[in-house]
Amino acid sequence: MGVPAGVVVLVACAPWYAPYYSTVLVWELRKLFAWLALPLLALGLVALVGIGRWLLRRARGGGGDGGSGEAAGVLGCLGVLVGLALAVWWLVYGAYLQDRGYMEATEVVTEPVPVLAPRAPYLVGKAQAAPHLGDVTGEISDITYLPDSDRFSTLVERSGWLSGYEVGLVQEVPLGGTGRAQQRCSFDVNVADARISGWFGHNLGRKISEQKRWVRFEAGDAYVTCSGDTPVVVVPLKRQTGFLVVTERPAGVALYDGRTGEVTITTGTDTVPGPSYPLSLAARQREAVAAVGGFTDWWFERSGWDASEDGANQGNDSEFTLRYGDASGRSVYVTPLTPQGEASSVVAVATVPARHRGGGLAPLTVHRLDPTWSSPKAIIALIKAEYRDVCCYNDDRVFEVVPTGGTTWTATIGSEQDIRYRVEGRGQVAGREATCLKAADGTLIKCAFAAPGSPEEQELKRREEQAKGKPRTEPPDLGDLTAYTPEQLAELNRRISEEVNRRLKG
Repeated sequence: MGVPAGVVVLVACAPWYAPYYSTVLVWELRKLFAWLALPLLALGLVALVGIGRWLLRRARGGGGDGGSGEAAGVLGCLGVLVGLALAVWWLVYGAYLQDRGYMEATEVVTEPVPVLAPRAPYLVGKAQAAPHLGDVTGEISDITYLPDSDRFSTLVERSGWLSGYEVGLVQEVPLGGTGRAQQRCSFDVNVADARISGWFGHNLGRKISEQKRWVRFEAGDAYVTCSGDTPVVVVPLKRQTGFLVVTERPAGVALYDGRTGEVTITTGTDTVPGPSYPLSLAARQREAVAAVGGFTDWWFERSGWDASEDGANQGNDSEFTLRYGDASGRSVYVTPLTPQGEASSVVAVATVPARHRGGGLAPLTVHRLDPTWSSPKAIIALIKAEYRDVCCYNDDRVFEVVPTGGTTWTATIGSEQDIRYRVEGRGQVAGREATCLKAADGTLIKCAFAAPGSPEEQELKRREEQAKGKPRTEPPDLGDLTAYTPEQLAELNRRISEEVNRRLKG
């Protein structure tokens, strides 16, 4: 009896001596129990009825009744069948109820998407991180866009099993211009030696559980910022809610100091220099819009939307972190949506705030588009056809096609090391709407077709009128060059060379 009792005491005391493992165990068992609770309750009820019949028979002294034994066997088999049927039904209907739980903060509107500021594509920020790391020997574990500062942050793991992070890199990747400002902050590897998914005492999850139990996180949600020369790893946290239907909610953020190794848990996320709402939770909310209709529509995939996975956005096709175009400083996760099924046109855009206060779900807004977009693949084909003089040669390609407010989209053109152009458009590619080529900094170059009355048409007319008003600056007529003697041609060539050299030096 001592061994089972010791095991029970050991398990019961786990939250005190093993907060990390007990958190993981409770987290996983709670999700498992949510799927099996109803079938287990059904089996328990049948077993309780069978035990009651058996006790009643013993009390009456009829323990040898064969008919009662057969009845008990039939009852047991019936209980097993009922439990299996309930298990299958609950695995299906429980998933629907879980999606409905995540949809409690979802709203479908016909209002246009708010104006959003363009940024450098995520894949470009990822490609430019490695060349700027210098002599760092670690491996890149995370790339995150920080909308507050319009920069990309890179978290680098130190080589070795029992080690933490090595450096954090925050770099500017502008759409236009030559700015390449960057900041590199190093971890104190002797003190701050923990990282996500580290081994033993070098596991950052252990340190977080010691500060606050029953919360977890996704590795992809974490990122690094530089506070002066001090790296700070920001880890958005999540908690579980519900009994039969278990869902996740935000639970503040954990801040890991790269100099002292201290972990601070806070729910005041206004001072966090980046997204504070878990990206994985925003993605789960967006996936749950499949349950916008009834159960049968959800089961046969007749309702809701999917992330657009067609074209340039492959590898980063959902939850684009963008800033609003106003001066509010707010940021948002944005995802172009297509109908479930074979359709690839973008019919809606989902937005979730990248910052959120409180312990509830952040509001998810689905903006229905009118007119709808063509698919990103069709947009890329349009760009290559209309602007073949700039796209796409050598290593140039079309990067992200992302919403930028209203019914407009923006596609970036260039290489991973140099963004050269961007194309802005709206509506279907076959419609007579503006699709204009601009320099990376937003300067208008030309339009394939400028809609009457559009700002693009007005800008092009202004340029045309300005060009007509300018005096002609043609070079003077030198006459028939065949009439020049060799000495005259040599003198003319000398004077031209001197003037070219003078201007180059100037």
